[in-house]
Amino acid sequence: MAERSDLGICRLRVALLIGLMALAAVGLVARAVKLQVMDTEFLQEEGEARFLRQVEIPTMRGRVVDRNGQPLAVSTPVESVWAHPGELLQAADRIPLLASVLDENPEAIERRLSQRADRQFVWIIRRIHPELAERVRQLDIPGVFLQREYKRFYPTGEVSAQIVGMTNIDEVGQEGLELAYDSWLTGRTGMKRVIQDRLGRVVEDIELVREAQPGRELQLTLDRRLQYLAYRELVSTVSEHQARSGSVVVLDVKTGAILAMANYPSFNPNARERESPEGVRNRALTDVLEPGSVVKPFVVAAAMEAGLARPETVLDTAPGYMNVSGHRIEDFRNYGELSVTGVLTKSSNVGVVQLAMAMDSQHMWSMYSRLGFGQVTGTGFPGESAGVLRDHQRWRKLEQATLAYGYGLSVTPLQLARAMAAIADGGRLRQPSFILDSDNPVQNIIDPALAERLAAMLETVTGPEGTASRAAIDGYRVAAKTGTSRKVGISGYGDRYVSSIAGFAPVTRPRLAAVVVIQDPGGGDYYGGLVAGPLFGRVMADALRLMNVPPDDVSSLVTMAGERQ
Repeated sequence: MAERSDLGICRLRVALLIGLMALAAVGLVARAVKLQVMDTEFLQEEGEARFLRQVEIPTMRGRVVDRNGQPLAVSTPVESVWAHPGELLQAADRIPLLASVLDENPEAIERRLSQRADRQFVWIIRRIHPELAERVRQLDIPGVFLQREYKRFYPTGEVSAQIVGMTNIDEVGQEGLELAYDSWLTGRTGMKRVIQDRLGRVVEDIELVREAQPGRELQLTLDRRLQYLAYRELVSTVSEHQARSGSVVVLDVKTGAILAMANYPSFNPNARERESPEGVRNRALTDVLEPGSVVKPFVVAAAMEAGLARPETVLDTAPGYMNVSGHRIEDFRNYGELSVTGVLTKSSNVGVVQLAMAMDSQHMWSMYSRLGFGQVTGTGFPGESAGVLRDHQRWRKLEQATLAYGYGLSVTPLQLARAMAAIADGGRLRQPSFILDSDNPVQNIIDPALAERLAAMLETVTGPEGTASRAAIDGYRVAAKTGTSRKVGISGYGDRYVSSIAGFAPVTRPRLAAVVVIQDPGGGDYYGGLVAGPLFGRVMADALRLMNVPPDDVSSLVTMAGERQ
């Protein structure tokens, strides 16, 4: 009886076990069906989420080139090193090896990784040389990867740095035209789906989501050859006269195109760790000065326009000084009787003030305003200054007198160049431009006949009796006006000066206008004709040659040739 009972219990247990096994089998089959049939899409998505990634396709920033297609800013492909903190920290013993190859501090790298241990991406070093990138690749350190990027390079370095500007490490414009035209130069990054392994390496490209679009090219009006020459001569002059800084601007009279704009001190955008704040700004556009005698031709033009004078009208400047509202206005010496042309030739303060005081203040203000003083030139350059020109209704008698010889208003070197180019182009004012083939509408601001007479008068300034004789150019007729102004300080006008000159050539068929400004010249010479004049002559001579402008004073060339024989 007991044996039958035990046998029954065994059979029950076997049946129970078989039932449990069958139930388990059914459960496994059901689970398999669910996973393989019902949840297939979900599982695929989960798997792809772990191995399928969308990665950016880097794109190249547009080039900046000069008027002849020569590069001023280009982007070149480079490699950058990044790490997965969790993976690299597990191989922390290899961090010193990585640091030694990169010439970095191993403790700093480990500390940076530890502080960002919850992330999956940390930059180690950006934009390294290809040879160095290959050495990092050969180390095969877990959690260390290379990524293709682009690095901005500036072939002309400090020569055109303030104009072209610079980008940051992510190639976003920060200064100059790189900033002003950032949206034009910036391309659109692409996107693709890839399969990555557990180390984040791309195993296979799956799909192009968005094609990368490179940035557009920006072609400037600058002539790189002339820019080099202008910068070289400017550096030489600043050094020779122990000056603090200087600027040179060269314009195409017929188009308003800026052919050269050099500033010193400058900076090297390829080595920004050594850049100086003094060298970053474009002084020709952002810095203002009281122009001094450079503006006298515009006062003479206003007087002639008002019918108050002609080139041959005689003014008595004796005894070489005059008083206006208790203020003494002096000439360099007593010039006695001078024609209006002679007032410009000798740069007589007394003569030009006589003309200014004879005309209505509104008319004098109108001439300055029409020439663009007190207004931005419209180049679109970041930080461009408008200068200062007070409304004529607020002028006092003394202010009108000092405005006649360049005190009481402030202008930029580019504004002066633009105004002088308007005289050269028969009274037509153009908007200066950095961009080739820009549409620069013309404003007729002065009667062409008046502008032509004024140009002839300004030619005497570069003659033997003029203040700009050192700005003369063999074979070319040159019109110019020099300026020497005292700089104002905390206690008023002191013994610091601005030496300047503005002019154009050739007089018969004006093609180029230029301005030179030298700040704080030392060593004894500070007059515009002595400091800025020779620089103007050398730069203008180079520019005329490079632009293939034929001489218009052949007789002087023949005379010189005869003297050499």
